[in-house]
Amino acid sequence: MANLNLTLKVWRQKNANDRGTIETHEATDIPQEASFLEMLDIVNERVIAEGGLPIVFDHDCREGICGMCSLTINGVPHSKEHGITTCQLHMRKFKDGETIWVEPFRAKAFPVVKDLITDRSAFDRIMSAGGFIDVRTGSAPDANSIPVEKKLADEVFDAAACIGCGACVAACKNASAMLFVSAKAAHLNKLPQGQPEKTKRTLAMVRQMDEEGFGNCTNQYECEAVCPKEISVDNIAKLNRDYLLASAKDGLI
Repeated sequence: MANLNLTLKVWRQKNANDRGTIETHEATDIPQEASFLEMLDIVNERVIAEGGLPIVFDHDCREGICGMCSLTINGVPHSKEHGITTCQLHMRKFKDGETIWVEPFRAKAFPVVKDLITDRSAFDRIMSAGGFIDVRTGSAPDANSIPVEKKLADEVFDAAACIGCGACVAACKNASAMLFVSAKAAHLNKLPQGQPEKTKRTLAMVRQMDEEGFGNCTNQYECEAVCPKEISVDNIAKLNRDYLLASAKDGLI
């Protein structure tokens, strides 16, 4: 397979207060079997060798499970390929001579740290507000000590697959975090272990989401379309129902 010669239009920004600009880099002789992040590594090696400042981007596991590789590629979070993260995108998906636009995830609640890295600690604060259960820890309980039917277990596992990458926020025209919050709430709210704190959890997570400056959901489903783990928007409908019920209960206390 012949190697690729590409042109990169990369967003460069010193910090959250800098205006930022698009910078052009030539990505020549790129192996088609390389991942997108490996391609950036190759480009950075050449930039450094020429005395320039490398393109700053986020990454960790490079296996599609950490949610760190938050890049918008040609206007689409994680690229137009379905059900993958940026690190799982391979250069064989591009054509020789193509121009690729690379930008960070865009959202008020995700301020740019530098270049392609954004601060997504807003997600951490939402999880700290209620994304947990208060139970004693110790040795693992027997698997059948609290029976959970197969259908429910499957739904919970699907919701728990969310890696918190933020692609849903970046794709939404309102920068809504509803898909993320609904997935994190659902995998606890649906389980027997999560029932005692369900009302408290739902109120706390939604209120923290609003406090962080995320927008409202208007059911356009861009979030589901770009989610690398294919989280269903059905979770949003459930969160809305849970929040209405929790608000009603809260008003009676």
